[in-house]
Amino acid sequence: MRITTATPGGVSVQQVSEVTAADGAHAAAAPSAPAELQSAVLQPALQALRDLPDIDHEKVAQLRDALAKGELPFNAGKLAGLIQRFHGSEK
Repeated sequence: MRITTATPGGVSVQQVSEVTAADGAHAAAAPSAPAELQSAVLQPALQALRDLPDIDHEKVAQLRDALAKGELPFNAGKLAGLIQRFHGSEK
């Protein structure tokens, strides 16, 4: 199966077509060099990203303690304004 996308008249259209055995053999026989290079270049970066912890729990604990002790200024109004600006206000 092959899916192609076109934008005739600015409208995105996808077409699905069957791939013949000859098309499949040609695609398998001629892999693109840039895709191989990209894969080889990205693999170490992807592995490093996978190895990172999802959350830096130590940093979270430090920030939580600093907030509780009043050592880290917190302005709830400013935070609310930033959230509203980021997400857009619905009026």
